[in-house]
Amino acid sequence: MTLIPHYIDGVEGAEAAKTLPVYNPATGETHRRVAVATAEETERAIAAAKAAMPAWRATSLIKRADVFFRLRQILADRTPELAAIVTSEHGKVLSDAAGEVSRGIENVEFAAGLTHLLKGERAEQVARGVDVHSVKQPVGVVACITPFNFPVMVPLWMVASAIACGNTVVLKPSEKDPSAAIWLAKAFTDAGLPDGVLNVINGDKTAVDALLDSPDVKAVSFVGSTPIAKSIYKRASANGKRVQALGGAKNHMVVMPDADIDAAAAAAVSAAYGSAGERCMAISVLVAVGDVAEPLIASISEKVQNLRIGDGTDAASEMGPLITREHRDRVESYVTGAEAEGATVLIDGTQRIAAGQRIESDGFFTGISLIDHVKPGMKLYEDEIFGPVLGIVRVGSYAEAVELINAHQFGNGTAIFTRDGGTARQFEFDIEVGMVGVNVPIPVPVGAFSFGGWKTSLFGDSHIYGPESIHFYTRSKVVTTRWPDHTPAQVDLGFPSNH
Repeated sequence: MTLIPHYIDGVEGAEAAKTLPVYNPATGETHRRVAVATAEETERAIAAAKAAMPAWRATSLIKRADVFFRLRQILADRTPELAAIVTSEHGKVLSDAAGEVSRGIENVEFAAGLTHLLKGERAEQVARGVDVHSVKQPVGVVACITPFNFPVMVPLWMVASAIACGNTVVLKPSEKDPSAAIWLAKAFTDAGLPDGVLNVINGDKTAVDALLDSPDVKAVSFVGSTPIAKSIYKRASANGKRVQALGGAKNHMVVMPDADIDAAAAAAVSAAYGSAGERCMAISVLVAVGDVAEPLIASISEKVQNLRIGDGTDAASEMGPLITREHRDRVESYVTGAEAEGATVLIDGTQRIAAGQRIESDGFFTGISLIDHVKPGMKLYEDEIFGPVLGIVRVGSYAEAVELINAHQFGNGTAIFTRDGGTARQFEFDIEVGMVGVNVPIPVPVGAFSFGGWKTSLFGDSHIYGPESIHFYTRSKVVTTRWPDHTPAQVDLGFPSNH
């Protein structure tokens, strides 16, 4: 059985004392095993990154940019190959996996502009004969800890910016689908990145704790659940590191009475059930304002009747399985417990029926679920389910919708569907959420902007990728300069003046 190794200093490990299973979610079978790093192996990866740091930092910006231009071409040319790897371990359909690669390429393109992104500032003659300039310099070794749901895109969100800024990286991908990270590391090598600049270690909490505690790791980037994000933020920041830890979400989509019902329903189906709901930006709560609920439910119910659920490698499949059997069972528990909480199950995904037929497979499949009369306080409303479960909350007014969203602990993404520009503008102003869509159900910013939520969806001050990532992965240094002239030197014990 194939062993997924570590990738340290440009070399793949050949064996491992401990391994974990990597499943094909469509069949339920273990088809690979992944090496589990010890604390000592993690330290070896950190040491490799530290040793590579001086030379990489000294590499000219033009040569760094060349790596990203070549990497972009590798990713574009070999997208089908990488998408197939993602589907084999995550389960998402091939078209969705290819879309993930495409969004990752956006961040590589952004990083390729590093000669512009890393420019400082300069002011001359701030005092007589005195100039001041600032420069951006790398922070050092960066640890990137990434989730299972986007095994290509999220690593590229972090790694591309960190390396472009002159840092070296230790990447710890999810042990559930780690092969894509090894593929990316090799692609970076093929693009000309020196050995040791990007290292990949696989494993569990042992590896993560070693990264958080190592004095040689200067910054930590994380995407995952809120409890883990909070834990990582506390531990890493207590050790004096910079931390950006992105947590969970409960993304609400508000549908106003004046909205295009058919378009809103199509958007809700796409955003709630795409990638089996395993997206941090998935819509999981539909907020129906006024009397829009009934026609909206009818339109959604019609659109999901022929939804094809199956193996992600089948071109006919629109939704694949969940990542593990345990996660599938957890997701379904929210549906089976919904009526006891007072909600109404309109479509029961635990029956595992798609397009009128029962899903007969040992894979980790569930059907789509649609639940009405959801209210705050219910577990299925408060928790991040991370599966194909869409809850409907009915409110009487725009003000109630805003109050509902702002009261929730998560503030990752939200959307509003309306034909009224004034309502949309007011929603943008009122809502306490980091990313907002107007008639856009999944408002993931393009690579030139930054991604991040508010409240318990983010621990730390910086959002991920885009301009804020340049700030996070660099330290500013300000230099004040005066050159000798013919003015006689004088001793002055007073506070320096810029006059």
